[in-house]
Amino acid sequence: MTPAGRASAAIEVLADLEARKRPASDALKDWGLAHRFAGSGDRAAIGSLVYDCLRQRASLAFAMEDESPRALVLHALVSAWDMTPEAVDRLCDGSRFAPAPLNDAEREGLSRSLPSGAPPWVRGNYPEWLGPVFEAVFGADAVEEGAALSLRAPVDLRVNALKADRDKVLKALARFDAAPTAYAPWGLRIAPRRGGARTPHVEADSSHGKGWFEVQDEGSQIAACLTGAGPRMQVIDLCAGAGGKTLALASQMENTGQLYAYDSNRLRLRPIFERLRRAGARNVQVMEAGDEAALGGLGGKVDLVVIDAPCTGSGTWRRRPDAKWRLTPQMVEARVADQVAVLDHGAPLVRPGGRLAYITCSVLPQENREQVESFLARHPDFAVKPWREVWEAAIPVEAPASADGASDTLLMTPRSHGTDGFFVAVLERQA
Repeated sequence: MTPAGRASAAIEVLADLEARKRPASDALKDWGLAHRFAGSGDRAAIGSLVYDCLRQRASLAFAMEDESPRALVLHALVSAWDMTPEAVDRLCDGSRFAPAPLNDAEREGLSRSLPSGAPPWVRGNYPEWLGPVFEAVFGADAVEEGAALSLRAPVDLRVNALKADRDKVLKALARFDAAPTAYAPWGLRIAPRRGGARTPHVEADSSHGKGWFEVQDEGSQIAACLTGAGPRMQVIDLCAGAGGKTLALASQMENTGQLYAYDSNRLRLRPIFERLRRAGARNVQVMEAGDEAALGGLGGKVDLVVIDAPCTGSGTWRRRPDAKWRLTPQMVEARVADQVAVLDHGAPLVRPGGRLAYITCSVLPQENREQVESFLARHPDFAVKPWREVWEAAIPVEAPASADGASDTLLMTPRSHGTDGFFVAVLERQA
């Protein structure tokens, strides 16, 4: 496909998203099935352009004074793909498969910079209704924090210490220019590409098939470290899902002790079995979804309960930018209710003197600090353990500041830490 054809395809996919209100991944998959002539490189470029438009939808539309799919794609080619307005004008020549020629308003829009007086939510590329929430969390840094959530994300990997070390994996992935992460002790990072350059498909590498590493954001790796999981402990991963954190915990536990992987949804849990085999994790017992009797038998006996709670995923907007424009206050309320339920489910499992690690991939206070405060009010036998104390014991790098300035809980963000947005609270049950 030509660059012009790819631009037209991106406009088509965005129009489908606007009409059908569904995840971008579904729309892109359906477009690929309906256009078999498009090669893998074409599909990757079209997907990158669609996601760039969604990441910065508010600022692109404001600059163009037009929020149509065509307007978003045209300006994204300039702002995210480093094309000049003149090059975009030449691209849109109206030939077969190319976008129609530009009009005068579009040419003016492509040359227009985002004014400093644009509303904060436009400059930060987050939903307007979340403006007061972002300001409450980040204060004067709200725009910068939002803008960082609207950039492309790197590919982060966690070296599986059960089978390899950093140097071994670095050598295996040398062609991808991987480098150690700033904080996570087993992390590697491949910087994001610009424009239509393809993101490396590292999971196709033989070293992944050997179980040497897993794809996992550095923030998620740090959260696993801060749980304090270690050798010979009894641990429950209560929202195990596909097993990303379960694998990290098993590695930290050095295949000793007992790690229970549980999820209320058996479909989410299904991929964990293959991943455990590949990683060589032998201390994991996968529990049947909904097996309340087995969970109840562990009541008051567990050293550590890890709750990677269901949440809005606002911290992962770099990777799933379409989700931020679909988010509603009602969806936040629903996730908060889910979190209350799972926290109350996990609290009785913790032994006196044990810990509950509460984790979200969200930056919203309703799901984070407010949720912790609500939990402590319901469970006065728990107290927050300041996160810096846990960091110093688990991570051999000086601790950065929390993005919200808190001293008891940790909020990580792309702007402040280079990670996805993650929140971590370590709660100790009083002996």
